[in-house]
Amino acid sequence: MSFRFSRLTLLAGAVFCLPVSLATAPMASAEDALSAKVGKPLQAAQSALAAHNYPKAMAAVNEADAIKGKSDYETYTVAQMRAAVAAQSGDAPAATSAYDTLIASSRTPKDAKAQMMMAEATMAYTAKDYPQAVKATERYLKQVGPNAQMQTLLVQSYYLQQDFKNAARVQQDMIDADIKANKVPPESQLQLLATCQTQLKDTGGMTHTYVLLAKYYPKPEYWAQLLHGLETNSKLPPALQLDLYRIRIAAGNLTATADFMDATEIAMQAGLPQVALDIMNQGYALGALGKDAGAAREAKLKALVVKTIDDKKASIAADEAAAEKAPSGNALITVGYNYVTFGQADKGLALIKKGIAKGPFDVNVAKLHLGLAQVAAGKTADAIATFNSVEGDNGARDIAQLWALKLQSKR
Repeated sequence: MSFRFSRLTLLAGAVFCLPVSLATAPMASAEDALSAKVGKPLQAAQSALAAHNYPKAMAAVNEADAIKGKSDYETYTVAQMRAAVAAQSGDAPAATSAYDTLIASSRTPKDAKAQMMMAEATMAYTAKDYPQAVKATERYLKQVGPNAQMQTLLVQSYYLQQDFKNAARVQQDMIDADIKANKVPPESQLQLLATCQTQLKDTGGMTHTYVLLAKYYPKPEYWAQLLHGLETNSKLPPALQLDLYRIRIAAGNLTATADFMDATEIAMQAGLPQVALDIMNQGYALGALGKDAGAAREAKLKALVVKTIDDKKASIAADEAAAEKAPSGNALITVGYNYVTFGQADKGLALIKKGIAKGPFDVNVAKLHLGLAQVAAGKTADAIATFNSVEGDNGARDIAQLWALKLQSKR
């Protein structure tokens, strides 16, 4: 007497937690049949499984498995039934062991193997065995290929065992892939990446992630968070302090009198008196200047700024000649920026580009300043393109991206 079990039934039970197409189940060949010794306990296991009597079902599977001299088909069918019973009873280790046997067999179709690998990872995650979930998921991604559901499972498995470095790595890869494919990354993925970067104290990375959140999901809290991230970025060089103040003004985030005064003084020290005056005028317009006990001091500083503008206009030709002889391009960039603010945009922008080509102290800071000069010149499209070309991790790229966001939101 021999038995032929339905492989469709067994396979569907083995990966019950996933949608399985019955067409993926392997078909039995003519010589594939179960002997009475093996078939009888497996029939009992199948009946017990249908009645949800899992201990009885597993005992019957063990009885069949203990029989000596089983054929390859019989061993395979026992593994199928063990996987079905273990999976439905929630015995993740036993199910994983059975799945591994089935995955290694040439009898299992490729699609079914993929579903079993997915089931292994899902069961381990559900059982809160996150190291095993990571192992199983990474095997799936390596052998089957990219899958958003499995990549998310991998991120969560790393995150829940507080492996924030790997969680951030996998999440970043997913986000980068979406952006490269011109897709909007899910807000939840960006939030989780920012959380991981916070745990890792990766201020630069976190700030860039909030730039993306502000870009794709423009909420006030994201702007506030990313500006805070820039303020606390230890990599932010002194050369960007003025630029940080300026983007804060543009975002409506700068309100303190002391900050407007500090920004004005930094602009003066940088040799950009018209920028300093613009900052003061914005401070007056917002009521941050001219209305407190320091009003007289503020008025005195403004008078100095106005006089410096007149002096700079008178000396700018000489400044240009000196900048041409300077060893780096920094002085040319400053002179060019002043030309732009004094109304000679084309001449000024050409000098800034010449300074960049000559070699500034930091090419990304220089590109940021070129973009700001293009904004002042009313060349919005050029400015956005320039801002998008800024790279690096010292804060210049993030400030540039914020300006690009502000400009794009006004178009």
